[in-house]
Amino acid sequence: MKTVFIAGSTGYLGRYLCSEYRARGWTVIALVRNRGRAAGLAADSVIEAEATRPETLAGIMSGADLVVSALGITRQQDGMSYREVDYQANLNLLNEAIQGGVPQFAYIHLLNADRMADVPLVAAKSAFVQAVQAAPIRATIIAPSGYFSDMGDFLSMARSGRVWLFGQGTQRLNPIHGADLAIATADAVEDGVAWLDVGGPDVFTQNDLARLCFDVVGKPVRITRLPDSLRRAAIRILPRLAPRRIAGPAQFFLTAMGLDMVGQPFGEHHLADHFKQLQDDAAATPR
Repeated sequence: MKTVFIAGSTGYLGRYLCSEYRARGWTVIALVRNRGRAAGLAADSVIEAEATRPETLAGIMSGADLVVSALGITRQQDGMSYREVDYQANLNLLNEAIQGGVPQFAYIHLLNADRMADVPLVAAKSAFVQAVQAAPIRATIIAPSGYFSDMGDFLSMARSGRVWLFGQGTQRLNPIHGADLAIATADAVEDGVAWLDVGGPDVFTQNDLARLCFDVVGKPVRITRLPDSLRRAAIRILPRLAPRRIAGPAQFFLTAMGLDMVGQPFGEHHLADHFKQLQDDAAATPR
């Protein structure tokens, strides 16, 4: 039986990765910062350690056949920088994997990272990708177009009665469900794929996505399209005006909104069903 070591295991994707590898018969070792967050995790063992502190990682990957890292910051909560987590913490994991004789390392990156090089979050991830590709280890880089869990802001705007877009709203995207991305990751690693750009089965324009949200919430379509120059200006100004925990994610999402974010279509989960489930859950929640 093979053993996989999964970092970022308590995040949105990490939990699906644990479940997928467990279903495939692997022994799953989950790295967590806080054991209290590991409830319900499909793991054979849980190791509590800090990837930002390499001394806590010593020896914990010995005997593993694969390391999969979904470790990274999306919305900063604890003051750590992207460089400290998305680059250095992953580099600590990579160095420990090499030291422990692990033959393979898979990393969850971002689609179109080369077109977002000025965004600190993306720059940190890209720096790590360069490091793992140069390392003496077999590497698989997975670059998803975006997660279903990132799309909730569109639904929230529709609930409020208006969706705000930049430009003409014609940029395309195909976000992917975590369960499908976990399958795509495991398949790519098994097949020895070096790089995979991947997204969900359905491709939308931003206009399509807004209309879908209004349909799900049962409200008339009201879309306001702002000049794209405002989006570009906000990307430049935000770092000067907003704290890093706000400016960092906003820079990334505003930059991505100006691009086509379409990966190779994959999976069986549909965004419309996801939105309907979110809407049903909201309706069932006592106010």
